[in-house]
Amino acid sequence: MYMKSESEALFVKQLKENQNIIHKICRLYTTDEDAHKDLFQEITIQLWKAFPNFRGDSKFTTWAYRVGLNTAITLYRKKKRSIDTIEFDSTFHKVTQDDYNFEEEEKLKLLYSAISELNDIEKALVFLYLEDKDYTEISETLGISEVNARVKMNRVKGKLKKILNP
Repeated sequence: MYMKSESEALFVKQLKENQNIIHKICRLYTTDEDAHKDLFQEITIQLWKAFPNFRGDSKFTTWAYRVGLNTAITLYRKKKRSIDTIEFDSTFHKVTQDDYNFEEEEKLKLLYSAISELNDIEKALVFLYLEDKDYTEISETLGISEVNARVKMNRVKGKLKKILNP
């Protein structure tokens, strides 16, 4: 168990080092910059709220993927576009959000368009696969068996091929 200031410092350090994970999740589940920023903030809040329960059994990145994907899926499955915010203390002022280059993302527009046609679980699976996660980590993150992750991924690949090459 960490002292409060140690815990805050560790959280801020981990978040700064791994914030691209959150940006990628946001890009996958949002369509505009404002929604991206809102989802980024909500995932950061959920990570902070859950951080005291992070035991280190898995890597921080695996845990962050899981919390981030669950937050995004929950919010967008409900078709909730405005995110209720909560009051937060000065800890979040220590975390700076790097600018995200939306122009660079235009190159991936076709792929994201195809991925947007997938269901929420398929999107998460593709995201983790594109992040070069092995099937063990994918299965842990999504809470499914490794065999199930492989089968689902093969089906999703076929689905994406059909979407991209009708």
